[in-house]
Amino acid sequence: MDKDRTRCRAVAPPLTDHTVGTALAVSRIMQELIAGSLAGLVATIPMTAAMGALHEQLPPQERYPLPPREITVRMAEQAGAEELTDAEGEREVATWVSHFGYGAGIGAVYGAFAGRVPAPAPISGILWGLVVWSGSYLGWLPAAGIRRSALKQPPRREALMIAAHAVFGASLGLAYAALRGARKTSPPVL
Repeated sequence: MDKDRTRCRAVAPPLTDHTVGTALAVSRIMQELIAGSLAGLVATIPMTAAMGALHEQLPPQERYPLPPREITVRMAEQAGAEELTDAEGEREVATWVSHFGYGAGIGAVYGAFAGRVPAPAPISGILWGLVVWSGSYLGWLPAAGIRRSALKQPPRREALMIAAHAVFGASLGLAYAALRGARKTSPPVL
């Protein structure tokens, strides 16, 4: 029996203030990422509704599929997985999954930084939504050859996407604050 205790002590390091502090910090970070991801998933719902409503207001010649479909199909092509978007039903499912998945992923990134932005939740969320729009539509999507730059798209369609990202951001900020217990009063002391 004494050998078992000795063996356990040799395997498990002693708990120190540093170890406990590190575990709590990791736990807090994971909670922020999970809350951000869930908030991003939720925020994609009003964003999608706004996109649909604004899409209906476009002139007929600009009512072709919105960027989530365009991006999903192009990424499938670039990955050599065209079969995932061959049929309309498959394109529809792939678009919804990628659109909500991207919202959840971007929400997780927001969760990692939200507590460090000294602004009300909807404002920090809108700022984040605009960062996501510009980084995506002016940055990585054109750089990766997935979509032409927003500067080369019809202005009304890009205005729609900017507005949709502002809706996403405000919703993200509010959902994140609600999930984190509305503790958004000041940035944490680092």
